[in-house]
Amino acid sequence: MPLALTLQTILSFLVALVFAAIHLAGDRLRFLDTVPRSRWLSAAGGVAVAYVFIHLLPELSAAQEHFRGAFGSGPLGAIERHSYLVALLGLVIFYGLERVARSSARRQEARGRGREAEPAVFWLHLGSYSLYNLLIGYLLLHREEQGLQALLFYAIAMGFHFLVNDRGLRQDHGAAYRRYGQWVLAAAPLLGWLIGVLIDIPQLLVSTLFAFLAGGVVLNVLKEELPEERESRFSAFVAGAAVYTALLLAA
Repeated sequence: MPLALTLQTILSFLVALVFAAIHLAGDRLRFLDTVPRSRWLSAAGGVAVAYVFIHLLPELSAAQEHFRGAFGSGPLGAIERHSYLVALLGLVIFYGLERVARSSARRQEARGRGREAEPAVFWLHLGSYSLYNLLIGYLLLHREEQGLQALLFYAIAMGFHFLVNDRGLRQDHGAAYRRYGQWVLAAAPLLGWLIGVLIDIPQLLVSTLFAFLAGGVVLNVLKEELPEERESRFSAFVAGAAVYTALLLAA
């Protein structure tokens, strides 16, 4: 893809900067660290989930055409559901990472070392979320649906999603996240955006990445909302989902 400063390219870069700022400003958002859970975080989770079910999943259905065109039908019939299988894979992978992090935190607590995960688990967690953020940055320019309105909806949903993820990672990894993690995760969407400007990957792979993102978003939102100790705000979650759903349907 030629390096052309189109309006879409400039706006997508500004969105990537906002994504980075969300991670770097995390320590200034201490008002979100409350129990019961902040209404803003629960509402943000509702927005992200609404985007997945109202916008991303229908796009996965459209993406099936790319897979059918590439693989056809017949004995490879399962491939025709490839995008949904990849979405499931994204959910399973992030669920597995979450289980590893929680188990590590329990071991550390049993040793009297606090609730922060072991260093190896921290770097595994950080590496996986870095790739996740990089993917979100790349898809600023290479989503299934293009246009400024689609970019705006994607930016709002993923921005709220970054906010939810950042709070969870700060709670899980504490000082290590503040020293290393927030900087790495802030750089990842900017790097993803740059790769998106310089490299135009095949549409089949874009569809695959989009599907993986859908599964990851669902798991990452629900794992922050569901634990009992979070005392999440169901009404705020529903309100966020309802308002954003209305906006998506109106558009």
